[in-house]
Amino acid sequence: MHGLVVLDKPLALSSNHALQQVKRLFNARKAGHTGTLDPLASGALVICFGRATKIAEHITSMQKCYSVVAQLGQETTTGDSEGEVTRQADVKQHHIEGFQALIPQFLGDIEQVPPMYSALKKDGVPLYKLARQGQKVERGSRLVKIHDIMLGEMTNDTVEMTVKCSKGTYIRTLVEDMGRALGCYAHVKLLRRLSVGDFGTLYPMVTMQEMESVLQHHKNIESLVLPIETAYSGYPSKTLNEGFVQMLQQGIGLQLEQTHSLKYLRIFDTQGVLRGLAQLEQGKAVKFNQFFGTRG
Repeated sequence: MHGLVVLDKPLALSSNHALQQVKRLFNARKAGHTGTLDPLASGALVICFGRATKIAEHITSMQKCYSVVAQLGQETTTGDSEGEVTRQADVKQHHIEGFQALIPQFLGDIEQVPPMYSALKKDGVPLYKLARQGQKVERGSRLVKIHDIMLGEMTNDTVEMTVKCSKGTYIRTLVEDMGRALGCYAHVKLLRRLSVGDFGTLYPMVTMQEMESVLQHHKNIESLVLPIETAYSGYPSKTLNEGFVQMLQQGIGLQLEQTHSLKYLRIFDTQGVLRGLAQLEQGKAVKFNQFFGTRG
């Protein structure tokens, strides 16, 4: 089985545990996920089966969209409601009203220092494990991109936002930094990933319950699996016979009629199977950027 499933990851379940449950439900031999969601976060987690595991990095690099509720007045050890309160302040009306004016300084390319409670590793050990042992290590800042922040419902101490951002963005850090800029501190109360690229919107999420229901009714659970090419639906395509596919695999460039300015081209064989993503240079498919092998 080769393809993708957009899991609606439930709360209180780690991404790896969710992966193992989905792998068992689909009786899949090879599977992986494309970007960790914390146990206290729900939403879009793209699961890759078989040859689709080769494109996990491509999916991970896609733009993300999150719905987040920021709790004002408290900063915590973990950046969310699971941690212990480390700083607090009274929330005033001007803090709530100041959120809109604050947004522009957090748009575009910004620097973030990853939180200690993250899956990043130091000498092979995840930072969250070191944090649980009371250790704190130096973390360098990283450049991320915030495409958009849209404000939603506000109360006297919470703010709902929809955030569109790049790979590597920590929403907990964003909320924490915004709280500090306001002068009242903040942490994540609720977090849901709405989409990863087109996964979660054009290609809807599937819950664990829906998967289990398909099995209970003796239906084909593989009907929930999306083909690999959905990850590249924004790129043009070209059908080539096996000889030309092998030439590309060997690095022999093919002169193609190019009517677009994109850098990549989906290559299908004559059986309709996506064989790879070819890199284009001046109308020439020069090599496979991603090669998915044979049909088997």
